Amino acid sequence: MFIYLLFILGFVSLVKGADWLVAGSASIAKKYNVSDLVIGLTIVSMGTSMPELIVNILASASDASDIAIGNVIGSNIANVLLILGIAACIFPLKIKESTLFSEIPYSMLALLIVAFAANATIFYPEYGHMISRFDGVIFLFFFGLFILYIIKLARGGRTDMIEDAPEKDLLMGKSILFVLLGMTGLFLGGKWVVDGAVAIAQEFGLSENMIGLTVVAIGTSLPELVTSAMAAYKKNTDIAIANVIGSNIFNLLWVLGLSAIINPMKYDPAINTDVIVLIVASCLIILSIMRGKKGKMQIGKPTGILFLTCYIGYIAFVIIRG
Repeated sequence: MFIYLLFILGFVSLVKGADWLVAGSASIAKKYNVSDLVIGLTIVSMGTSMPELIVNILASASDASDIAIGNVIGSNIANVLLILGIAACIFPLKIKESTLFSEIPYSMLALLIVAFAANATIFYPEYGHMISRFDGVIFLFFFGLFILYIIKLARGGRTDMIEDAPEKDLLMGKSILFVLLGMTGLFLGGKWVVDGAVAIAQEFGLSENMIGLTVVAIGTSLPELVTSAMAAYKKNTDIAIANVIGSNIFNLLWVLGLSAIINPMKYDPAINTDVIVLIVASCLIILSIMRGKKGKMQIGKPTGILFLTCYIGYIAFVIIRG
């Protein structure tokens, strides 16, 4: 019973820890004249991906590869189908051209790179189904290219995402305290979630893949859900989709990259089905935008309902698959 309580407290700690870390880090950055745009695209987006990062690092160190990989793929599927679905039902999400032609394709490229690395054994049988340290380095290299892209956007004067930055301007001492509390909350929360997920999987005879793709994935996606839902409610629709796409890129390249460098991860070929689901979900974003009225690139409420229906169907499939 105690392990279930820690499991729930772990999720609460992850969400609150990410919130504190984002608020403290952004406040410190602003005091050193870092632009709101860069803060929004880096600190805030990375902050909402911190739960996935901490859970994956601890899972990787504990040799729980299925939870680590399942968490990233499951979180990204939840980001697209669940979170964008909810946000689109709240308010139609307008899409910028740069998001459609640069950020979404880059997120799909990141997914294909991960999928190729995990299945390299098809071409090189001696490798086996693994995500190696070398793969991790490659992921981080492409993540670095994405950061360069963000810097280019900042220098180019793109200002349509400034609202991503937290509004509170904290005192330096309070900012540092928030950062420390956030890091502590993320570490403890991540440990409790991983330990609880492994214990639950063992007790009920469930696969770690299933736990990682469902419960852990949804739990670690809560910061993205809150951020995108609130952005849609405030009609800051560009923020809602940019947060999701940015977080997906961070998860695939930054989170998996660091996890693999810490400890090479075994890859269960069964997850290829979930990777295909994520590819299809990403394509749905583009198709839904292309099918919109002429001159209006957006994801509307009907598409949001479709996304949510697809996510419910996906979760049912994962549960049946066991």
